[in-house]
Amino acid sequence: MPSVLCTASTFSHIVNFHLPYLRRFRELGWRVVVACGGDRRDIPYADETVVLPLEKKMSSPANFRAAGILRAVMEREHYDLVISHTSLAAFFTRLAVCGLRDRPKVINVVHGYLFDDETAAIKKLLLTRAELLLASKTDLVLTMNAWDTRWAEAHHAAARVEEIPGMGVELRRFQTAGETRQAMRDKLGLAEQDVVLVYPAEFSGRKEQATLLRAMPMLPPQIKLLLPGSGTRLASCRALADELGVAERVRFPGHVRDIPEWLGAADIAVSSSRSEGLPFNVMESMACGLPVVASDAKGHTDLIGPENGLLFPRGDEAAFAAAVKHLAADDGLRVRMGQAGREKMQRYALDTVLPQVMEQYLSVTGDKGTRI
Repeated sequence: MPSVLCTASTFSHIVNFHLPYLRRFRELGWRVVVACGGDRRDIPYADETVVLPLEKKMSSPANFRAAGILRAVMEREHYDLVISHTSLAAFFTRLAVCGLRDRPKVINVVHGYLFDDETAAIKKLLLTRAELLLASKTDLVLTMNAWDTRWAEAHHAAARVEEIPGMGVELRRFQTAGETRQAMRDKLGLAEQDVVLVYPAEFSGRKEQATLLRAMPMLPPQIKLLLPGSGTRLASCRALADELGVAERVRFPGHVRDIPEWLGAADIAVSSSRSEGLPFNVMESMACGLPVVASDAKGHTDLIGPENGLLFPRGDEAAFAAAVKHLAADDGLRVRMGQAGREKMQRYALDTVLPQVMEQYLSVTGDKGTRI
């Protein structure tokens, strides 16, 4: 029986994005093992789970212990394929492979390199050196946006580089989002004339919710902002909303599970992120028929064109406010952009994407379990 080891920084990443792929491996007769940081979780379709002591700080000794655990597991189990997700786990997974006598085939799924052309020189040097250090241990890099693909190909980040259309969005989840619109708006105390922006995301430096908050005083009072999510910057963003006098126009519900209902209550999806792979929150918003106003970061530029949204220079609150005002004033434009975005999402549907990704996964395994 062929076996696959899937790694990520957190178990929630696997649960949120990769269960259909674990299921497909099981259907093909593979043994599936998942190794992640954080608290152990039951993972459907996994035969075994391994807890890794991963910490966000790259140089933490705990991360090197995690690499040691992975190496011991690989030596014992002799996996045919290792698939790494998220930058932290990808680095230490491939570090664990170094020096293995009969190493497994290794695929690094890049959910967005944490650097781009605007990254500070020293940070970019460290991050790119880390990638290139392990290029010889990587049989295949799968990228999700044009910038990452160009960088990986130009710098030979693996024996082979291929671009995939993300991991796929289950469009059926969002087809009925509009049916709960009024009930959700009533629950949130929103008025009929309110134009509602939504940005579901982790509160982190990379997501830059502060940019949106600083723009709120430039926008008319009927424009409200929904910010579902949790993270290290949540408290500071709450404090910033108070400081700016816009707290009554912003909702901070924390982590939510009913994302389609939150998207269904909104009129415009927004994102201020400074770097992305191929962002699920934007794709899910497009699947709900929302126009998008987003920073001109990689990942955003792959999804958003003039037919389905507006881009603004990253960190430019005034430009963001101007784009929102433009859309808020034109109901017909919002509808047309939303419909175009929904149509564009057909390319990223899970049913379309899963066979493409599985074909890439199995392409490195020779004749082991290659029936898709």
